Amino acid sequence: MIHPGIALLRLLHAAVPVTTLARLGEWLGSALYPVSPTRRHIGLTNLRLCFPELTEAERRRLLKAHFRALGRATLLETVSWWGERAEVEGLTRLEGLDNLLPYLGKPLIWLAPHFVGLNIGGVRVSTEYAPVVSLYAHIKNPEVDRLMLHARTRFGGSELYSRQDGIKPVIRAIRKGLPFYYLPDMDFGRKDAVFVPFFGVPAATITGLSRLAKATGAVVVPCITRWQDGGYVARFYPPWQDFPSADVVADTRRMNAFIEDRIREMPEQYFWLHKRFKTRPDEKRKGGLYED
Repeated sequence: MIHPGIALLRLLHAAVPVTTLARLGEWLGSALYPVSPTRRHIGLTNLRLCFPELTEAERRRLLKAHFRALGRATLLETVSWWGERAEVEGLTRLEGLDNLLPYLGKPLIWLAPHFVGLNIGGVRVSTEYAPVVSLYAHIKNPEVDRLMLHARTRFGGSELYSRQDGIKPVIRAIRKGLPFYYLPDMDFGRKDAVFVPFFGVPAATITGLSRLAKATGAVVVPCITRWQDGGYVARFYPPWQDFPSADVVADTRRMNAFIEDRIREMPEQYFWLHKRFKTRPDEKRKGGLYED
């Protein structure tokens, strides 16, 4: 039996125009803000650490805007789940193709940080350049998990691997010429991570981008998805020169600095509800920086 929430989302997708769906998502995000104390605490803690120059009132306004952006993206993901190809393509415009096209069919990594349109952009680029390869973490709700996997593989038979599968299947896929849609900007703990600044705060950051580029000879072309002018834009940035270097820590710091620059352009669209600073250099501080 289909979960009532999934059934409602499918009904909304079928019955409501995209513009209305976007507004409904923003309303949903606004409604969730006051009733989500734990997520609100995480978000405000992240914003205090990353934007100490803002007042508390400014950070609260920014977090409210983030909830609206997240709600909008959540409802518009239904287009990725059930929309026809033309609908998926119409929701998200591609930009910066001159930065991408010379590297198609060669080892290639798309650096795709956690902006709220991440999944929408990933499905969109798969309509053009599948098969692609990506890693994923299972979602607790099995129906949502199946929908997410379906969306990411429905165009062109892309390859998805669980993080538990290890990195070897991804390396093989990159070497075959499949673009790797890579999301390395969360706190995954100490394994394969170094502490480098994220908005000036030491953050456990995995070194996978540098190590994968070295192991495969892949070019790194960032792909950032943002909400702009009533739709999404998935923009490919210029390929990184002199990457990887001989210094994996410097490479990882470079990645964080690039992500910071993109966040400053649209701070409400970055995913602030993740405990980015949970893992600390001092192993005794188990709660990270999120303790009251």
